[in-house]
Amino acid sequence: MNLIRSFGRICFAIGIGAFGIQYLLYGRFVGGLAPVPPWTPGGAVFSYVVGIFLIAAAAGIAVLWYPRLFAILVGGFFLLSVLFLHTWHFRAVVTQGTDRTRALEPLAMAAAAFALAGTFPQTAAAVSRAAHFLIRSGRFVFAFTMIIFGLQHFEYAAFIATLIPAWIPAHLFWVYFTGIGFIAAAVAICLKVFGRLAAMSLGLMFLLWFLVLHMPRVFAALHNGDEWSSALVALNLAGACSFIATTLPNRPSGNASQ
Repeated sequence: MNLIRSFGRICFAIGIGAFGIQYLLYGRFVGGLAPVPPWTPGGAVFSYVVGIFLIAAAAGIAVLWYPRLFAILVGGFFLLSVLFLHTWHFRAVVTQGTDRTRALEPLAMAAAAFALAGTFPQTAAAVSRAAHFLIRSGRFVFAFTMIIFGLQHFEYAAFIATLIPAWIPAHLFWVYFTGIGFIAAAVAICLKVFGRLAAMSLGLMFLLWFLVLHMPRVFAALHNGDEWSSALVALNLAGACSFIATTLPNRPSGNASQ
């Protein structure tokens, strides 16, 4: 379990740090780059500040330098970005698949960051009630986002099918299969019913997407920032599922309140 948790932590940190590098390269906020939406004020200065923060936080998580603190800070920043920035276009988040995905991805990463914080020993004598609540809620919020992603595979099946490489047969089958997998894994994670197996399977799916779906697209368009961002999200969530899995029991039933 320690190896799996370390693998997940490193993948998660690579994703966060790479987002930070993208902010420094762009010098502005762009659509699809988590967690800050493009309509956020602040221009280049705020973009550079965000980039430096994400790189520093990723380094701390990767080398285990105040990892619990940095995980909470990353989770808090991503969560606030969703609650106070993405909701400026709340109607679009509710009705448009692209805006919904761009809001739910940083929400999933926020939840994962809080779950990651819970895997580290508490260093302070006391932890704030807010931090304790967020850490305990991380698993449920993460599962919620996976359910929505699963439902979107049915809502936008025809479009998602076009993203699957041509050499893979039965595109629509895999779209629907993935949608069902998202929902089933999310329920299992929430209820702790074979939760470890569900999270590991979900993580493997994200990792396969990163390797088979996203990386070929990245190599085919190395200067396309959207492709890099999509690949990094997949890698980040693959890591998230890995360390979340280590916090769950692998048994047929459990207590969902814990």
